[in-house]
Amino acid sequence: MLEYMTVEEALGAFPRLSALVAGDVCLDRWCAYEPDFAQPSRETGIPRIAVTSVECTPGAAGTVASNLAALGCGRVAVLGIVGADGHGHELRRALRARGIEDGALLTVPRLLTFTYTKLINRNSGAEDLPRVDFIRDRDLPDEVEAQLVERFTDIAGDFDVVIVSDQAEVAVGATVTPALRKAISRVRKTVWVDSRARAEHFRGVVLKLNEQELEEACARIGHGKDAEALRRHTQSPVVVVTRGGEGASVYTDRGVAAAPARRIEHPVDICGAGDSFNAGAALMLALTGDPLAAAHFGNLVASITVMKPGTGTATPAEILTHG
Repeated sequence: MLEYMTVEEALGAFPRLSALVAGDVCLDRWCAYEPDFAQPSRETGIPRIAVTSVECTPGAAGTVASNLAALGCGRVAVLGIVGADGHGHELRRALRARGIEDGALLTVPRLLTFTYTKLINRNSGAEDLPRVDFIRDRDLPDEVEAQLVERFTDIAGDFDVVIVSDQAEVAVGATVTPALRKAISRVRKTVWVDSRARAEHFRGVVLKLNEQELEEACARIGHGKDAEALRRHTQSPVVVVTRGGEGASVYTDRGVAAAPARRIEHPVDICGAGDSFNAGAALMLALTGDPLAAAHFGNLVASITVMKPGTGTATPAEILTHG
């Protein structure tokens, strides 16, 4: 692997790479509603939310995959669980529209497709009503977990980089189960993990956390916001801690290094910034083996996506313009 690569060289090399995104793949439904049409229901008297348009995009692990595809990664696939429902159909269609392979998704009729429904005021453009989420209220059945692990084990070695999106925050329903984590630890490629609530349970992989996730993970292992302690606990070669507009800190066995970010004074939408960081940084790490260069590039990608509404992506042209 190259020790140094310019942004332009990296973008030229991305089409030769392949990436698998495993974990919580969900559907984002962006529903614009008209406040003036919120007449109460004649039957119940409850005001209605009058949705006038819907846009469906891949969410969670799907957002990472969308960013990989936008960056020009040659092959992008997702592995996870969908239900045999309309949301599952919409998710598959949204993935395919972006050139993302959905063949590794398992369809499980007894489970809902993990879905975020976001209600956007058509007049103001703001998301100003509670989100409606479709979630799992039970753990994966044993036979489904076994199928998921088998599928992951069969295909993970075919990819240059594996990105794990462990988004579930509740105690049940996670796609990334203990058995899948064990299989992930056996992959001998670049493995990049973003886990909201279980980072301390992974072993031997690159971990990316934000500051809140770091503090919570360290508390669970009895340390106070100590990224180096977490790195040792998880036997991780690299721990990357993102710090919003301040950039990222990169922890390795050589110490800690800072990757400053280009400050964005008035971001449009920070939703999905971490996912776009993951996509850019993981690809750069797979190319160069340099975690600091990876964090710098992840910062660059995120600085572009936060200037777009929703879970935006960054194209090579935009990166060359802003880089």
